[in-house]
Amino acid sequence: MTFTEAMDHAAQVFEGVGAVVLAVGFVLALAVAARDWRRSGLAAEGYRAMRQVFGGALLLGLEILVAADLIRTVAVAPTFENVAVLGLIVLIRTFLSFSLQIEIEGVLPWRQALKTGGTHVARAVDGGTPRPPSDSDDPSP
Repeated sequence: MTFTEAMDHAAQVFEGVGAVVLAVGFVLALAVAARDWRRSGLAAEGYRAMRQVFGGALLLGLEILVAADLIRTVAVAPTFENVAVLGLIVLIRTFLSFSLQIEIEGVLPWRQALKTGGTHVARAVDGGTPRPPSDSDDPSP
């Protein structure tokens, strides 16, 4: 087996793992959504849970599929055209990941760190007991 064949097989394994992550994530999201809907009696709670769980699975699946594309492009067929296509794929998947992260968390990533930073400090000072965020935790004017 040559190096190129081995890398092609490695890329196929990554693609398979990515597909499995997406499928298992979807099934898990359905189960969590059904559980939350049943517990709360509100369809909105089930929907929220499904979006969060499946969104996380989508993020992980996209990252694994990017790794497969990277292996295939760099190790198997490193032509200029393939590298350009990989760059476009990574750009699109990065945008999708960023959008999904905003959908899941409900806030821009850099705003989330600023908004919850005070909560983390207070939790550490209080010995790990969580407290709800207050208006003073929000650094926006």
